[in-house]
Amino acid sequence: MKCKHKYQLDPKWLENYLCCGLCASGVAVNDEVIKVFNEMKVRKSSTPEEVKKRKKAVLFCLSPDKREIIVEPEKQILVGDIGCTVEDPYGSFVKLLPLNDCRYGLYDATYETRESKKEDLVFIFWAPDNAPLKSKMIYASSKDAIKKKFTGIKHEWQVNSLEDIKDRTTLADRLGGSVVVSLEGTKLK
Repeated sequence: MKCKHKYQLDPKWLENYLCCGLCASGVAVNDEVIKVFNEMKVRKSSTPEEVKKRKKAVLFCLSPDKREIIVEPEKQILVGDIGCTVEDPYGSFVKLLPLNDCRYGLYDATYETRESKKEDLVFIFWAPDNAPLKSKMIYASSKDAIKKKFTGIKHEWQVNSLEDIKDRTTLADRLGGSVVVSLEGTKLK
């Protein structure tokens, strides 16, 4: 059927829309975000210098024009920082979170259960209660776009207040609850 209007809709518009990396908000995921995720996910044999450059935690934010999810500059913790400039990687990660705006984060959790030592990536959606409503809406509607790019994530955590994230036992609960006996080398109570 021919449309009588001047503008015609491409019959493949839905397929193109769903396959182009956009989501309901129209926000795309920057290639650098995917690169950072893949580097954190793949733990290949590395030299000690390469290990030091690996990211332990990183924050992602919206670009200034609100069209892309990007790696937030200077908001990361490197494995090599631990023991030098960073004593408590989890506490330092929590301090990176802005108190009045939303963010996405990846945290490479090192923990121990009664049976074994483990490392898992945790995807965190930080949406504090006092963030602007518009920010909460665009971050919430863009979350699926970034999650689709982060294939293989076992743990996802939406956090709405500092009280919910500042205690490491809440992260331990997300990782396995009572079977987790230590997190980042610190025994849990």
